[in-house]
Amino acid sequence: MKYYRCPVTQSLTYEGCNIKPGNLVPCLPTRKSDKPVRNVHFPNDVVFQDYVRHGELERIGRFIRTGRVTLDTIYPSGMAAIHEAVLSGNLECVKLLVKYGADIMQRDEDGWTPLHMACSDGFPHIAKFLLSLGADPDAQNDCEEKPADLIDPDCKELLEMFHIGGE
Repeated sequence: MKYYRCPVTQSLTYEGCNIKPGNLVPCLPTRKSDKPVRNVHFPNDVVFQDYVRHGELERIGRFIRTGRVTLDTIYPSGMAAIHEAVLSGNLECVKLLVKYGADIMQRDEDGWTPLHMACSDGFPHIAKFLLSLGADPDAQNDCEEKPADLIDPDCKELLEMFHIGGE
């Protein structure tokens, strides 16, 4: 299976407080921290990748329509947007990316197509969609594995779709 780590951002503000021993009055802020407020700006590709991972369809569409990203970009994770969408298991996100021109045969840094990922991670609804658009079930990744080679034996729907292990 392929995994990705989603970055988490947190902000923390410290406000001082005057508490005297034995005083039952709640702690109320008395002054703001002397540290300056900082803004962090991420490149469009990083923001877009996060939107894809979380399935934020409106924002994804807006980023594509305004030309802030290109769909064939391979991110530091080694995958393109369509691979990220498949890994999230979000069929609507995959459909949106395809609508805007994402290549269903695009390969990641290991030669995996979106169909490889759908099969490996057990998403038959996405595999069916990709196959309906002409995804190649015989495409091999860099390890010479076909998508069907990556199917979990417990995923009956994918096994049936690829005619594996039938009686």
